[in-house]
Amino acid sequence: MAPSGPPRDVAIVIPARYKSSRYPGKPLAGIRGATGIAKPLVQRSFEAAGMVAGAASVHIATDDDRIAEAARAFGASVILTPESCANGTERVAAALPDLPDAAEIIVNFQGDALLTPPALVEALIAHMRADPACGVATVAVRCSPTAYRHLLADQAAGRSGGTTVVVDQAGRALYFSKRVIPFIQPGSPAEADPPVLMHLGLYAYRRQALEGYRAAPPSPAEEHEGLEQLRFLDRGIAVAVVRCDPPEWDAIELNNPTDMAPIEAVLATRGLV
Repeated sequence: MAPSGPPRDVAIVIPARYKSSRYPGKPLAGIRGATGIAKPLVQRSFEAAGMVAGAASVHIATDDDRIAEAARAFGASVILTPESCANGTERVAAALPDLPDAAEIIVNFQGDALLTPPALVEALIAHMRADPACGVATVAVRCSPTAYRHLLADQAAGRSGGTTVVVDQAGRALYFSKRVIPFIQPGSPAEADPPVLMHLGLYAYRRQALEGYRAAPPSPAEEHEGLEQLRFLDRGIAVAVVRCDPPEWDAIELNNPTDMAPIEAVLATRGLV
């Protein structure tokens, strides 16, 4: 009888690139934890992904030798991918040949989302296992009135404060946008409990969906919005939206150097070293 053990069908991939217009070298930026010791972002993201139950392996996909060297230094599995990858999904797809053969579900864990709660990833994995026909899934949380007002303020100021998604009755994405959708008429009672879903940049894919994504050109909507997941919708591939409760802490992403202080504050509050 074969030895029992955890399922081997899930691999987590963390795409990491050195070049960034807003924050060059971001994966190597040192972030202090509860003890004041700094670790590079790529290591903190790797450790966060390692807290996810149900994943057999975690890998860092990068095109940069500096990131690869730093990742190997703290014991991570590194997969080298082409510099030409246009987004995280393309980089995860490029890593497919080097992932374990048993990994049928591939999770894209954003390299700058080190505060992603493990429960969100676990909910995504559970959905994929429960629905073998699902090729792509992602996560969304319902906006609070405060978050909704913040999104509208960012929109009015010409800033992109987040991505929203509209779903059909089966929970499949109809469209993703950096605008606030659906539109709610000002003064409507719906403003008190806005039916707006904030999309979180966390994905799970099956191999076939990833292979098709990489082979397809970017869609016009994807290029206009700057949202990689729209390529799936353009190709007629359904994207399941798993609705989760909002995180217990602010899951801030490291997009700009100004995000460092609030992220370190969350790490300190949670006691993460």
